[in-house]
Amino acid sequence: MSDKIYDYVGIGIGPFNLSLACMLDPIKELDGILLDKGAKFNWHPGLLFDDARLQTPFMSDLVTLADPTSPFTFLNYIKEQGRLYSFYIRENFFLLRNEYNQYCQWAASKLSNLQYNTEVLNVEYDEVQSCYVIHATSTTNGTAKTYRTKKLILGTGPVPHVPLCCEALAGDAIHASKYLFEKSNLQARKSITVVGSGQSAAEIVLDLLQDIHHYDYELSWITRSPRYFPLEYTKLTLEMTSPEYVDYLYDLPAKKRETLNRDHVHLAKGINGDTINEIFDTLYAKRVVKEIKVNLFTNSALEKVTFNENSGQYEMEFLQREEEKRYAHNSEGLILSTGYAFHIPGYLDGITSRIRWNEQGQYDTHRYYTIDHQNKDVFVQNAEHHSHGFVTPDLGMCCYRNAHIIRQLLGREYYPIETQIAFQEFAVSSVREIRKQAELA
Repeated sequence: MSDKIYDYVGIGIGPFNLSLACMLDPIKELDGILLDKGAKFNWHPGLLFDDARLQTPFMSDLVTLADPTSPFTFLNYIKEQGRLYSFYIRENFFLLRNEYNQYCQWAASKLSNLQYNTEVLNVEYDEVQSCYVIHATSTTNGTAKTYRTKKLILGTGPVPHVPLCCEALAGDAIHASKYLFEKSNLQARKSITVVGSGQSAAEIVLDLLQDIHHYDYELSWITRSPRYFPLEYTKLTLEMTSPEYVDYLYDLPAKKRETLNRDHVHLAKGINGDTINEIFDTLYAKRVVKEIKVNLFTNSALEKVTFNENSGQYEMEFLQREEEKRYAHNSEGLILSTGYAFHIPGYLDGITSRIRWNEQGQYDTHRYYTIDHQNKDVFVQNAEHHSHGFVTPDLGMCCYRNAHIIRQLLGREYYPIETQIAFQEFAVSSVREIRKQAELA
């Protein structure tokens, strides 16, 4: 066991902790390491369509909104690739998802404090040395590893969500996150059904439409949403992805936050309008050439599903929620585009008493992303949707959150943190409230 005590250890290397690593790179007074069980950085590889784009502009890269002079900016990456003028001529602020993944892999290759093929098994707290002890194992050879640290940054993120009625499902139904790995198998079926209506579902449907004449399968797209909601992307709505709105939401009662988070679902999980239009145009063009077997159903909640071994079909029962009628639907292929959900990592079992929990068993997250009782030791990335709202997974707020984490690691501000960026005011200020009360008196 090594006696070295790091200043910080990050667990999980997704975009948010990778951003943190980039932002920490020039700060030589902090010594730390980030761990991940994967072999390398690879962001949603099962959904890396050739033409899929991010839904935030390129400035929401790993570092620009904290430090546009950093060597880890996307513009520096694209210059190194010899494509800066092509990017300029393209006149499109939204990166291809493949391009963003390659950019992140480029940034990761320049960092020395990332350790892959390392699975964290358990975390304990050493009262004598006042540090966290991380027990891990190598995924390549099974070698045990131990790390000691003053601070923890948890960035393992959400996992694919599967509806309860599908958890013990036989057959080879897949979550959307594995789509590209299973595409050829799916296209050999006579019928394919996509359940769900977010951006991933739309991209999968659009992709399957391209080859529908060649394979002649029946394609169904079914969602419980009342319609295929477009992502809200007007500028005053975008101001809600701001420090001011996070402050406002965080200070609201928990029940009010819960209601607002449900209402805001289509601000973060809607479909890009261009994708919706392209699906319609593709349906129209395909039907002009030859009739196609396509079904689109909304207002339909999946309630039951079984796999019939004899017919090789999934037998599903949906509830049409507005009509309150149930209907049956069968399909040989089934894709669950049912999103992602956060779960408490098992490796935290040894330190649950050091973490604050709310009544729902979620992290009781401090405004500035700590979850330990002293608000100084354990930080979370992309695990605070219930307390900080729909901006939690937004790449555009990544640098803002990391600037706060770094300020707490250092004990001083390193990256200037902008606190007022919106034209709107979301809360009634105390001055205006007092003035109004005086006018009414």
